[in-house]
Amino acid sequence: MAERETTLRDPGAVVLPHSPVGRVPTLVLADGTVLTETALILPYLDTLGGAYPLLPPATLSRCGQVLGLLEGMAVWNRELRRPEHERSPGVIALETTRVNRVADTLEAQGWTAPARPDAADILLGCALGYAERRHRAWPWRQGHPALARVFDTLAERPSFRDTLPPLSGI
Repeated sequence: MAERETTLRDPGAVVLPHSPVGRVPTLVLADGTVLTETALILPYLDTLGGAYPLLPPATLSRCGQVLGLLEGMAVWNRELRRPEHERSPGVIALETTRVNRVADTLEAQGWTAPARPDAADILLGCALGYAERRHRAWPWRQGHPALARVFDTLAERPSFRDTLPPLSGI
């Protein structure tokens, strides 16, 4: 498998021939099969027989919550990237509320930094890394010390450290 960087708003993005909707992640298998969406790729990765399962049944609910957090951040961020006169204050307020509500729920669940991260931990690390680097309008660390500890621990792993996105202006 080869990793490719892409810019989703570029009409010539390398991902578009494989994922016409322009979504990442996209995984192209050796036989040409294309898997898009985290919810499809993670179960496939579990079939490869790793050291431990990424999606044990107990983690599915947490995965859903983190995917909701990511969705809220993506909608909020997309709205902030629109010209100011085209932004919807209602959408921004709704998504800000949703993101904070989910983060507060995750914080209250008492997440801890895992030695063997499962899919929910990885998704959370990616979501908070996105917020840290690309959605800086949300000061997620405020009021979320447990989430900050989880992220900081995950961010020390080479797999996270080597794939941090560039800083964004938002």
